[in-house]
Amino acid sequence: MARRVTANPTVSLAEREGSASEALFRAHRRRLWALGYRLTGSAEDADDVVQETFARLLERRPRGDAAALAPWLARVATNLGIDALRRRKRRAYPGVWLPAPAEGSDAEWCDAYAAAGGRDPETRYGLLESASYAFLVALEALGARQRAALLLRDVLGYSAREAAEALATTEGNVRVLHARARRAMEGYDRERCVPTPELRERHRATLERFLAALATQDAAALEGLLADSVRTRTDAAGEYAALGAELAGRARVAKLYLRAALHRREAEPRIEVRLVNGMPAAVIELARPRLRLAPRTVLRLDLDADGRIREIQAVLAPRKLRAVRFADAGPGKAPAA
Repeated sequence: MARRVTANPTVSLAEREGSASEALFRAHRRRLWALGYRLTGSAEDADDVVQETFARLLERRPRGDAAALAPWLARVATNLGIDALRRRKRRAYPGVWLPAPAEGSDAEWCDAYAAAGGRDPETRYGLLESASYAFLVALEALGARQRAALLLRDVLGYSAREAAEALATTEGNVRVLHARARRAMEGYDRERCVPTPELRERHRATLERFLAALATQDAAALEGLLADSVRTRTDAAGEYAALGAELAGRARVAKLYLRAALHRREAEPRIEVRLVNGMPAAVIELARPRLRLAPRTVLRLDLDADGRIREIQAVLAPRKLRAVRFADAGPGKAPAA
């Protein structure tokens, strides 16, 4: 007679349900974080989206098999991300707002959705490109639901029907949102940031020359790297010395960064060029922080068609740097993209 295998009587129902919930969390966390991050431009908000999505799952798990769970989770996360984005845009922000940078390998940025398969052949943007800083900045021109429609259709490869289900609307409305979003992205499309090895190398070489010119206070070398119409934006969330608005013009931008580098010299900056959002960026940490100087900064740049720097962005706000690793703080929170 075959022996009947029974559940371990010492394992409670609550413990078994807890283990099942942990398995679900591990299986879907990275995908939901990737969606939340692209929707909000914030690693912190993406963390909140993931936590709240699973809290709702535990409260009222939908009926149906495992195949129905992924679309339900995506729908909840999408709408939570839209709500977070709307709340952020309603709040007054001290100074210039920039997305929160996040580190991760190409595999980390892409694998969360690579296993999903079924991407629409007309999908416009790659998974790695859609995590790039330039892409996230461009998304800021879109309304919250336009942004969601573009990400679902042009990045994640949802059909119009699937996107409509995720957004709790009609296919016709999705098409309208999608068309408007594409029009708003036309400026980005003319100068797309696709993180190829060649583009990365050009950015890395220019960034290293930029940093060397600052270190030696070589104004001529620095200005030679900048486009005539170069602009810069800095985001310190009002916590440290930073620009209150965008600054433009070669001479003015060069003067700003030369002066900032000189002020930081006594603070013994440690600088490392690493991949952040799929492109080279300078990760800067002050060994001896000084009053009003941000102890940690992520600085990145964009190049124009001639290879000159057309934009410099610096994020100094501590809450925005949680997904970047710093030596003193130990490993940062790796993106679950």
